[in-house]
Amino acid sequence: MSSTWLITGATSGFGRLVAERALAGGAHVIAVGRRRDRLAELAELAELAESAPHGQVTPVALDLTAPDAQDVLAEAVRSAGGLDVLVNNAGYGLFGAVEQVDADAARAIFDTNVLANLTVLRATLPALRAARGRILQTSSLIGQFAWPSSGLYSASKGAVELISEALAHELAPTGVKVTIIEPGTFATEFSTSLQVVAPNDVYLPTVGQFLTDFAALPPQAFGDPDTVADAIMAVAELDEPPLRLAVGADAVEHIRASLHSRLAELDRWEHFPRVPAGEPA
Repeated sequence: MSSTWLITGATSGFGRLVAERALAGGAHVIAVGRRRDRLAELAELAELAESAPHGQVTPVALDLTAPDAQDVLAEAVRSAGGLDVLVNNAGYGLFGAVEQVDADAARAIFDTNVLANLTVLRATLPALRAARGRILQTSSLIGQFAWPSSGLYSASKGAVELISEALAHELAPTGVKVTIIEPGTFATEFSTSLQVVAPNDVYLPTVGQFLTDFAALPPQAFGDPDTVADAIMAVAELDEPPLRLAVGADAVEHIRASLHSRLAELDRWEHFPRVPAGEPA
């Protein structure tokens, strides 16, 4: 794999697993994350690897919401001599009733999950176009619908979904391919970084019950995150990748149910408001 990958959120979760796989295949990985210690671990992993071929790591310690983030990323890509694959993966979770999520928390999740995603795209798209490269945008099964408590997080991932869909259309003549990855529930560090706003009495029956049920899920309800990393590596190699890729049985099941529900509602209400009998349509 003689290619260059830029991976955000490369220090943990899906990002770390994808970085390890890309390195094992011989790629040059521009690893972006906030934690310098974990970036150093990844770089050390590449240096100590005895198997060949093995790639190299360019660690970039960066807060993607910083004012200079776009310039820092663009310079990293220039120094690498180009870019073939972008895994736009950085983000975090926020659960809480829509009314109870305050303005600062709402801005913060959109700053990281949406606006920083756009920053990464602006920094990398010129090089990706030159290479006719690949873009993998990490969303979620709840980027397609929302649970009680997931309103703000789902909205941020829904924004990523629609931005990515438009981007795929806009880039089609250039040869750049875009795929939205929609993981289900997997055993990553997502839950440890998840921010939760405790529901008040009004939302205990809905948000509170959902959070209680979610916390009670057994370990076997959480899939192996290697499944997602493997899917990302595989789809990056496809000549004609899908626009959306749901990963995990729960993601497929819940997204399919949501789409069926939306279609049923569309069919039911497509002629609303109905024309009263005896009046011209």
